[in-house]
Amino acid sequence: MGKLNSFFVFLCFMVIIPSFDANVKESEGYLQEHMKTLELDAYWQEKAVVAEKVNKAAFFPDPYALSGNLTSSVSEIIVGKKGRRNLKGQKKGSCMATNPIDRCWRCNPNWEKNRKKLADCVQGFGRETIGGKGGPIYVVTDSSDSDMLNPKPGTIRHAVTRNGPLWIIFKHSMVIRLNQELIMTSDKTIDGRGADVHIAAGAGFTIQYIKNVIIHGIKIHNIVVGSGGLLRDSENHFGFRTMSDGDGISIFGSSNVWIDHVSMRKCQDGLIDVVMGSTAVTISNSHFTDHNEVMLFGASDSFSGDQIMQVTLAFNHFGKRLIQRMPRCRWGFIHVVNNDYTHWEMYAIGGSKHPTIISEGNRFIAPNNLNAKEITKRDYSTEEVWKNWQWRSINDECMNGAFFRQAGPVLSNRPFSRKDMISARPGSYVGRLTRYAGSIRCRVGKPC
Repeated sequence: MGKLNSFFVFLCFMVIIPSFDANVKESEGYLQEHMKTLELDAYWQEKAVVAEKVNKAAFFPDPYALSGNLTSSVSEIIVGKKGRRNLKGQKKGSCMATNPIDRCWRCNPNWEKNRKKLADCVQGFGRETIGGKGGPIYVVTDSSDSDMLNPKPGTIRHAVTRNGPLWIIFKHSMVIRLNQELIMTSDKTIDGRGADVHIAAGAGFTIQYIKNVIIHGIKIHNIVVGSGGLLRDSENHFGFRTMSDGDGISIFGSSNVWIDHVSMRKCQDGLIDVVMGSTAVTISNSHFTDHNEVMLFGASDSFSGDQIMQVTLAFNHFGKRLIQRMPRCRWGFIHVVNNDYTHWEMYAIGGSKHPTIISEGNRFIAPNNLNAKEITKRDYSTEEVWKNWQWRSINDECMNGAFFRQAGPVLSNRPFSRKDMISARPGSYVGRLTRYAGSIRCRVGKPC
């Protein structure tokens, strides 16, 4: 009986372990299959060419200076311009804005009458994202998703496939089950404030070869693979799609994307993927739980186009029942600032192909497992190789035995001004900065 139990445990181990390193986009054939499909579809081929030019234009040539400016604004909120400690934040009534993004809009009781003010608040690499600010407001009134070719007016699929900018809001709280991936067009804001909006039990969002997207204030969970088929992706085009990957949000060859105050859990593949030359992305104020491979930034070791990838992770809470990849990076420049890592089972931040990772003012609370105390993980490289990758930890708070294995040149040797590099507050402040992470309840006529 003991031998049978041991065999059963071994079998379970063999079944479970491969899933720890298995994002669909990382398979050997994924990139080849995508390129093959692109060659056969003139519409998407043209979009890919245009997107590549737009993405390169969105690339910031001095990422160190930009990351320094963000941490300066964090420091000013907590310490104040005159250097005095300012722990109260900006508070009006029941509102407390505890970080620079939230301070920009949250405490205005008239937010509902000035929704588009939100577009002025993004910081980090996605700082120029305005979403649908230049267009009218579109109200989603219908939670159904029954027609993939001719979406019903009033549904979210009808909204995101319109040409031109739109600011998309919701008439009331709703649960939307997407029958297939939700392919968006450029210049859209999905604004869930004032309603309790769930994207659940169906497919997720696809942001592919477009620009200028804001997703704010919604909950995304229990996302599954879509079966594919004929699918509308704009007012004037539909085409055949293969099975979707099961990501909550897939950012694919796109730029100027801001994900803010989103709650995510339990997606079949990743929660958020940023791949195929995407750049100018900020993910902020969000709450992540209940997932294995949380974020993938760069899917292929062979795709050097991800060298232009620049992503800011700020004020997020990586919470209960997470295992790994917060994020897992290839190529690119990733600024991880003032996030709260309270749970992981394997590691928190990992990568390959020499990404630059600047971890600044985060709180890392290691699990009790003695074999999982290290925050970082380098894949498929010896120390002789990865010792030259720039992975730096600045003012992080490491608790319960957590440790960050640094490498590469120190930041003081980089060409930016002293003002740009005012440090973010230490990780001990993170609990306050991320206090309102995730989808928050906003009521009309009151501060959020």
